[in-house]
Amino acid sequence: MSSNNDVTGKVIVIMGVSGAGKSTIGKMLGKALSCDFLDADDFHSLSNRDKMSKGIALTDEDRMPWLGQIQESLRKRLLDGETVVLACSSLRKQYREILRGSDPDYEPGSYSSCKVKFVLLEGNAEVIAARLQKRASQGEHFMPLTLLQSQFDLLQADDECEKIFKISVVLSPEAIVNSILEMVTHSS
Repeated sequence: MSSNNDVTGKVIVIMGVSGAGKSTIGKMLGKALSCDFLDADDFHSLSNRDKMSKGIALTDEDRMPWLGQIQESLRKRLLDGETVVLACSSLRKQYREILRGSDPDYEPGSYSSCKVKFVLLEGNAEVIAARLQKRASQGEHFMPLTLLQSQFDLLQADDECEKIFKISVVLSPEAIVNSILEMVTHSS
């Protein structure tokens, strides 16, 4: 269902579980690309933040309005010809489909031509847990360590057709950003 819009912008979604480094990498990538960086956490309602801070996992009912707000913001930016980097967990395929829907020309399954690309920051539970513990001790985030396993349980990123670019979190942030920049250059 092509909208005949001349979409010249693009969105790079840095995805993964909490503590993978999405915000750190997203900010660095935005700077390298001279584009805006958005953090999906900033779109959460106060009730969602409150639930998570109490160790209560969000339901799809909690997530859908949040994802809808993000989709709306991304669509406007794409139509304005902007490139934007978004840090968003995007753990399930259905959530990624909502974000892909930001591209008015996206047809389900046409991953290669979609203007919304996904980069998964992969790491094992031990590495990520250590990062979350450090952040919690510094009071830097509302996501408690107790919800980490629920995020790993939700993660669906094995469908090769989705064309998710995967990169290890054990690399330096600079190496991760350079790899993403190379991917962005070759997928344009």
